[in-house]
Amino acid sequence: MLSVVTFLPLLVCVVLLLLPRSLPDRAWVRIWIATAAADLALVIGLWAGFDTGGGMQYEQRARWIPSAGVGYHVGVDGLSLPLVALTCLLFLAVAGYSLRESRRVRSYVCLFLFLQTVAIGLFVALDLILFFVFFDLSIVGMFFVIAGWGHGERARAAAVKFFLYTFVGSLALLLGFIGLYLAADPHTFDITDLARADPLAGRGPYAGLVLLAVGVGLAVKTPTVPFHTWLPPAHTDAPAAGSAILAGVLLKMGTYGFVRIAMPLLPGSWRRYALAIVVVGAVSVVYGALVALAQTDFKRMIAYTSVNHMGYVVLAVGAAGTLAGTDTQARALAVTGAVTQMVSHGLITGALFLLSGVLYDRGRTYAMDAYSGLAAHAPRFAAVTAVAAFASLGIPGFSGFIAEFQIFTGALASRTVATAIALTGILITAALFLTALRRMFLGVPRLPGSVPAGGIADLDRHEALPVVALLAAALVIGVLPRWLLDVIEPAGRTLTGLVAR
Repeated sequence: MLSVVTFLPLLVCVVLLLLPRSLPDRAWVRIWIATAAADLALVIGLWAGFDTGGGMQYEQRARWIPSAGVGYHVGVDGLSLPLVALTCLLFLAVAGYSLRESRRVRSYVCLFLFLQTVAIGLFVALDLILFFVFFDLSIVGMFFVIAGWGHGERARAAAVKFFLYTFVGSLALLLGFIGLYLAADPHTFDITDLARADPLAGRGPYAGLVLLAVGVGLAVKTPTVPFHTWLPPAHTDAPAAGSAILAGVLLKMGTYGFVRIAMPLLPGSWRRYALAIVVVGAVSVVYGALVALAQTDFKRMIAYTSVNHMGYVVLAVGAAGTLAGTDTQARALAVTGAVTQMVSHGLITGALFLLSGVLYDRGRTYAMDAYSGLAAHAPRFAAVTAVAAFASLGIPGFSGFIAEFQIFTGALASRTVATAIALTGILITAALFLTALRRMFLGVPRLPGSVPAGGIADLDRHEALPVVALLAAALVIGVLPRWLLDVIEPAGRTLTGLVAR
């Protein structure tokens, strides 16, 4: 069933490529919506049958390249199942939002179906080469989304920068994977076998180099400071749907790689360099928030908040390494908070990027100074944007608060100073979102010159429903988090046990 969930979107993509081009634009998108809904229903079925204390489940193995120790091995546990569910929900929301798309719609839909298979495939992969294949294919798919449906010539330049940066990161990742393979006896790329064997135990310098290669590859994808410079132009010039998937799903490939690969397969090196990882996380939190505060472009501001929010994840997983051998509960809490933050960021930031697309469609600019008093012209848009902004800054009642509370509680037990510094990121995030809301929605009404004399149109049903669905999911997690935490916590304890070996 897990393979069906993974490859159903790709199968539909192939079928669509065989259909005549004469179908109406909305017919292509409706097929995508039906496919995404079916995939989400299948994942709900997987969730319903998931044993929270059962470890890796729904596993499937098949021989692929046996002479090189490569196999098709997939499965889910409490670290990956929430991200698979997030992927299916976010792609369904983006499909609904895309009903208004009119440019080369068949190609657009097929690219997103391809990306959905790639994203799910990475989160269920339990073989390093299989993980790498999906990791690289995500770069290819998003390159074409940005270049083909972005905003003009700048989009093509942003797509090239995105591709080159992340492709270099993937090469570093591959070198790290080969280092793990060569250290294993017998040689294998299987993640579960490598986690049990700990092939780099006692091999300090060599293990450190492998962690460096894996860490750089994942840090570029996350991205953390100083590997983040590809992110703002990629987001700013991508279509809104592409930005939502890039931030909501593709960035999680980096942070997920830390908890699935770097921590359990390189536990000794992870503990040894945990302080450096904590520092990178804290710097990313504060730097991302400060640079976001300085932005005058609404979409670019949201892009820099992703650096800030992913910094919380890196801070948490680094703290789990510094706590090894001491406070078991704090270590598990930090990891649980990190995975919850991945889910929360995907929901809330995905909604914010879709809202930025609405803003651009109305005024043809993201410049916040071009707008004022929007609440008078578009009250629904103002209200939904305000809810998304408050959810992003971690207000109680939404998923961001649950995630950040766990991260800070777990991290404070070992890295008090770094965590206290990172706490300032919450204050800066609050300042930047409140400033943006004041600039655009309050004051004397002012609109860009490109807006018709009749004023700016408010959110319509096709735009509002996907955004509200994502924010509703964040609200459910914020008010009733137990159903999610019960899945993540046992896997978090297992992971911290592997790191503490």
